[in-house]
Amino acid sequence: MSLLADVKEKQMFRALVFFLFVFHPTVWAVDFSSQSQATTVVELYTSEGCSSCPPAERWLSTLQHDDALFDSLLPMAFHVDYWDQLGWPDRFATVENSNRQRSLVREGLISQVYTPGIVINSEEWRGWFHGLRQPPTHTEQPGALQASLKGKQLAVQFEQPDTLVLNMAWLGNGLETTVKAGENKGKKLQHDFVVLQHWQQTGKKNWQVTVPPAPDKGQQQTALAIWLTKPGSLEIIQATATYID
Repeated sequence: MSLLADVKEKQMFRALVFFLFVFHPTVWAVDFSSQSQATTVVELYTSEGCSSCPPAERWLSTLQHDDALFDSLLPMAFHVDYWDQLGWPDRFATVENSNRQRSLVREGLISQVYTPGIVINSEEWRGWFHGLRQPPTHTEQPGALQASLKGKQLAVQFEQPDTLVLNMAWLGNGLETTVKAGENKGKKLQHDFVVLQHWQQTGKKNWQVTVPPAPDKGQQQTALAIWLTKPGSLEIIQATATYID
């Protein structure tokens, strides 16, 4: 098979998967859960306009091969928009992601807004800048976060009596951008675990959510991530995720 034919076949497969998920939700049924121990959540704040960010993104991409992925490890890349005015508009950047990082500062969870910024278990982590590559693990035991996705319907259960905020996000892997301006001009950047869409629902113990279709940004893989926070806080209590294709 020629390279062109192989590329076209992959594009057709992605389109078919997307079509089935949107128009034939009964095709999709998956159960997923965290462990009782708190999942290690890695948040990378990044931008295609930042020349220091590609190495951090390459490191994040290596977590695809970690045996703990989505079982007790959840990586997410939040692309911020405050670099966009400096020469290159990042197509994955949102003001919501930038505001999320600023809110982390206001909550005292990180010291300042910068890229690449790494937050692990809701705490600023500068170990990557000192050559560390293994994320620190969580030691708390909040209990298992259980979920079931059937078509467009997501059911989530967490056995705690408090009112909590269920956060949900579509993540994209295998994304590429050829940057034509700014600090990374001329580079082809590859991205994984990109937050493509993020939404929330407040509840207690059980949540029933109609999931919107996953944005099609040309990703090779799509995952659904969920995590819990207290109202008014970004500190993550528990999290889990699953691939849907």
